[in-house]
Amino acid sequence: MEFLGILTTVLFVVALVFVFKTINVVPQQHAWVVERLGKYHATLAPGLNIVIPFVDRIAYKHSLKEIPLDVPPQVCITRDNTQLQVDGILYFQITDAMRASYGSSNYLSAITQLAQTTLRSVIGKMELDKTFEERDHINTTIVNAIDESAANWGVKVLRYEIKDLTPPQEILHAMQAQITAERGKRALIAASEGRQQEQINIATGERQAAIARSEGEKQASINHAEGQAKAIVALAEANADALRRIAAAIREPGGTEAVNLKVAEQYVHAFSELAKTNNSIIVPANLSDMSGLIASAMQIAKAQK
Repeated sequence: MEFLGILTTVLFVVALVFVFKTINVVPQQHAWVVERLGKYHATLAPGLNIVIPFVDRIAYKHSLKEIPLDVPPQVCITRDNTQLQVDGILYFQITDAMRASYGSSNYLSAITQLAQTTLRSVIGKMELDKTFEERDHINTTIVNAIDESAANWGVKVLRYEIKDLTPPQEILHAMQAQITAERGKRALIAASEGRQQEQINIATGERQAAIARSEGEKQASINHAEGQAKAIVALAEANADALRRIAAAIREPGGTEAVNLKVAEQYVHAFSELAKTNNSIIVPANLSDMSGLIASAMQIAKAQK
């Protein structure tokens, strides 16, 4: 009875081991490679999978997630013979579990070495200044070069990113001096352009002011001329009106005698004014005319009375 009990226990344990060896649960985003009698048999997908115990063996387990791989820093020589320490990181993903298992003995080391050699080749074709400006070009070139070879290893290279580019200290000091000189140059150019623009603005303002002054003087002259013209017209119209009134008064009875009297008065007044402003004695050229005017004036005055 003891033997049967022991045998039963052994069989139960063997059954449990057989069950555990038969049923395999593969997690999501993983792939397991199964070998049957030492030869590749199948790739188990995520979920429940059944294998034959002691005949099939889980040889490799791969993660299908995106994997970051830190590429060790290395010193590269640029086209202008300058040492440059480059540090980067590579992102890849396993797309074929069978190739990743049997395509290379160590695909991680293979990808790392290929990334380093490709990076040295790309940097060697560029000058130092270009390496700082064309990081995207370097990243794209490395990804294309690695991805072509990594396809045989069941690996898809997604991207490569340069983390740091470190030139020697002497180059850094020279670059800093160059940047300082360039900024000083830009400051001088900006200052000269500012002075130039200031002179242009001053000249433009003076030109506009001169134009405004000339326009004002022109308008003032026009207004003055128009005022004089209007004054002349008004004076002419007043004179014409006065002449019309005088002519109308002359046509009335006694008008002619009044005109003669007025003329005689003005004649006598003119000679009296000349005598006041001059030491010489002024005598009319024709005294008879003067006496005749005075006589006419007396007659007119008497007639008026």
